Amino acid sequence: MWAFIAYYLRFCRNQRGLSGEAVGRIINASKATVSRIENGVERLDAKRAATLDRAWETGGVFSLLVWYASIGHDPQWLAQYKTFEQRARIIRIFEPLLITGLLQTEDYARALLTGGGVSDPEPDVAERIERQSVLDRAFVMVLLSEATLRWPVGSPRIMREQLAHILQVAERPNVVVHVVPQSFDTGAYPGLDGGVKLVTGDDFGEVAYTESLGGGRLISSPTEVAEYAILFARIGAKALPEHRSRALITKAMEAFSGDDVA
Repeated sequence: MWAFIAYYLRFCRNQRGLSGEAVGRIINASKATVSRIENGVERLDAKRAATLDRAWETGGVFSLLVWYASIGHDPQWLAQYKTFEQRARIIRIFEPLLITGLLQTEDYARALLTGGGVSDPEPDVAERIERQSVLDRAFVMVLLSEATLRWPVGSPRIMREQLAHILQVAERPNVVVHVVPQSFDTGAYPGLDGGVKLVTGDDFGEVAYTESLGGGRLISSPTEVAEYAILFARIGAKALPEHRSRALITKAMEAFSGDDVA
């Protein structure tokens, strides 16, 4: 479906005798972006699809194509999400079970991948650490459930260093970390069934990525993205303020002060 959208955009542009630059002016994008969409490197989002439908009076064809393409599982969703992540100005993340990749240490990532059955985790570890360069550019807000702090991944040493790393990263002015406490007062809350990421960029608006067993889904529809933004806000309402979150992370770190396990 995404390949057809790329083909159809090129077909409609050529049919109208327009250059890539002219189409870029319509959808508020560069000529290079239009080329990437037509070559399948980048995907047309719902906002730009709606703009094309209005400009070319297509009867909503592009919006329908993007909607149908976006509701299905696609093994390339994660790769596509990563391209948005690297161009992001704001990233919001909620993780219910594991430390999010942007905050992982090498040892934690390695232990996590090895425990998940990856025979050679090193390429994935290197790629995960490389992605963390976005922390130097974007504003990042992370919500972690208390379970992520206490679930042992690797040895006690790995967990101590991982939690200490979170505290260190959270000292950056552009990184905010909140913890949702695990208590009867907190109870059940939205998001316990899966993590969510919201990414905002100057050149693509906002997209959401939801994770699930065996895959994930990238959402670009403004209506759906808004629903996930509301979900994130509701989770955030359950979280502790920054100073209490730091105290809870420190307390969890102290719980891993026992002997290391090989």
